[in-house]
Amino acid sequence: MSDTASFAGLDPITLGDLLRVASQPDFDRWQDQIKRTGGCANPIHLTGWSLTKDKTTGQTLHHYTTEHEPGGRLRIACGNRRASRCPACAWTYAGDTYHLIRAGLVGDTDKDIPTTVRDHPRVFATLTAPSFGPVHNRPTHGRCRCGTPHTEDAPVIGTALDPAIYDYAGAVLFNNHAGDLWQRFTTRLRRELAARAGLTRRELADAVRLSYGKVAEFQKRGAIHFHAVIRLDGPDGPEDRPPCWATAELLTHAIRAAAAHPYTTINVSAVDDQPARVFRWGAQLDIRPIKAFDDGTDITEQAVASYVAKYATKAAETTGTLDRRIGELTELDRHHVPDHARRLIKACKLLDPLYPDRRLWAWAHMLGFRGHFSTKSRRYSTTLGTLRQLRADYRATQERHTLGLDDTDPDTVLVLADWQYAGHGHTPGESALAATIAQDLQLNRETAREALHDQLALEGAAT
Repeated sequence: MSDTASFAGLDPITLGDLLRVASQPDFDRWQDQIKRTGGCANPIHLTGWSLTKDKTTGQTLHHYTTEHEPGGRLRIACGNRRASRCPACAWTYAGDTYHLIRAGLVGDTDKDIPTTVRDHPRVFATLTAPSFGPVHNRPTHGRCRCGTPHTEDAPVIGTALDPAIYDYAGAVLFNNHAGDLWQRFTTRLRRELAARAGLTRRELADAVRLSYGKVAEFQKRGAIHFHAVIRLDGPDGPEDRPPCWATAELLTHAIRAAAAHPYTTINVSAVDDQPARVFRWGAQLDIRPIKAFDDGTDITEQAVASYVAKYATKAAETTGTLDRRIGELTELDRHHVPDHARRLIKACKLLDPLYPDRRLWAWAHMLGFRGHFSTKSRRYSTTLGTLRQLRADYRATQERHTLGLDDTDPDTVLVLADWQYAGHGHTPGESALAATIAQDLQLNRETAREALHDQLALEGAAT
């Protein structure tokens, strides 16, 4: 068991349960299950069995049942992407997102992305929300408008200077329509690229393919914005070089024009006491070329992939709201939701009957945002499903080796199984132990990564 000093601050009930779990005769097997989940904070419990047989001879090669597992259950990872719900599974999701984004920047032959994609024009663009009223901030020079020099972690950062005039309704409606606004932006971007190349839309499709991978991030004021890797390929995708006129400079100009074009707006009609609104991207538009190596002026492939992966596991809970759907407004009091987030949530509640097709109350915990947090175009890179399948295949190979089935033809193997859902989660003591296991696993991974980095650095110096 991990160092008991890490459990010194536990309350008596949790500590007593932890000692109960650790004293069980099957504790080692329970610990092994949790290690296999990566230290999952909310594992899924299954009961059942599997039978592996040779189809040609009928011989039983392996039989497994959960009857002999701790509590008669097999525990598997929950797979939740939110770091607030399960740090261990979110770490895996962030890693997958990192590899997905990075493969679209540097290539990955194992995933059919050629390394020549590195030579394609690509930029890192950030599209922000417009202003809904002045908020407390930390300007680069000077003080906040309120006259106070706030620290970076001050709770007041991002909250309204004057809640009475802040447009909370406009903020949640913008979040709610942000996905539609992105779709309009990408459509207009293709038109802007065609116009600058002197081509029609059809001719552009025969010459260039627009590819992107993006992630959504909540600003502290509760407004959504998007970070996107945007790349130009030849018509067949990443393996196809774009024409010489398709440059990063042309792409940058096209992005600026598309973001500001009247087509890239969303019109929301007036309803009852709500005025008509026109939503467009905010004035802050950041576009930077992506370079292979750090030259002090632009961002690198590594930095971009890490940045996108970081925000792939976060959502609106970073603003103080809840990380799950809200049943009643009374939950806000029980969970001590701060005033700014509370006002945004209440705006969703009040606006929901006025815009029934937008389902604002269902997405109130996301401050109205109803889109996917991490998306990509079809040919940008590999997929999360492919990465998960590679991991599953690797584990299946390990399992076959453990069972001594390396020499058995997979096509002659028949697997029968019956699984039933039996619950989820941990007892308080199990939860404390699982958190420590997750920390140990992460420390081991970081140590191995640093060792590999040092090794590669030494090899590079030697050459």
